[in-house]
Amino acid sequence: MSIKEKLTTPILDIRNVSKDLVHHRKKIPILRDVSFSIHEYEFISVVGPSGCGKSTLLRIIMGLEPPTEGEVMYKGEKVRKVNQRMSMVFQSFALFPWLNVLENVELGLEAQGIPKELRMKRSLKIIQEVGLEDFEDAYPRELSRGMKQRVGFARALVIDPEILLMDEPFAALDPLTAEGLREEIIRLWSDKFTSPEIVIMVTHNVEEAIYLSDRVIVLSQRPGTVILEFNIDMPRPRDKRSQSIYNITDKITSLIA
Repeated sequence: MSIKEKLTTPILDIRNVSKDLVHHRKKIPILRDVSFSIHEYEFISVVGPSGCGKSTLLRIIMGLEPPTEGEVMYKGEKVRKVNQRMSMVFQSFALFPWLNVLENVELGLEAQGIPKELRMKRSLKIIQEVGLEDFEDAYPRELSRGMKQRVGFARALVIDPEILLMDEPFAALDPLTAEGLREEIIRLWSDKFTSPEIVIMVTHNVEEAIYLSDRVIVLSQRPGTVILEFNIDMPRPRDKRSQSIYNITDKITSLIA
């Protein structure tokens, strides 16, 4: 394979993905014929109206649920089960209240059969990376919302994922905390020597998507289908107050309003 082929071959290929749910024997279309590709070192955001299937699409990409039609290809292989090279950060934190910070972060490594000493070492390192040093023994009830989400990020990153999926990760946070965590994610993703190589984020916040992403996938009203792929050709660090971000925000917002 040539260098050019290596650069252009997608890591993820979402091909004609459709999803229907059945409720009281009635088929409800959620996604229709969604297709796009994701390459190495891309930060992708998916935006669209509420109920258009954004979160469902994330679960299909990871292999948590199958599409009704279509397929997700990971490095040329069809995704048929949960992809161990991916991890997810949820809006609702999803922490186990009876476990402390270290124990919550260790869970994924424990499921992989990593020995206790090694998983503790890796967990403590990532806890420090996300700014939770000295809180290893704290329980979720003792943490602020921002700190809980940092635990969520640590738990997702500790397994060294190639692809990080984020479902509205900043929506439940106050603006200042959200801003700090956005910068942390950009810092981690920008470091090519650490995971993740690819980030896929679902968000309702169009300005957030433009500020963070290389490309924004815009979905229509339910059933969600791709109505626009917008490349964000702006150098980092980006100025959120720039006219370019305002202009792109207005353009995308007008499509999904």
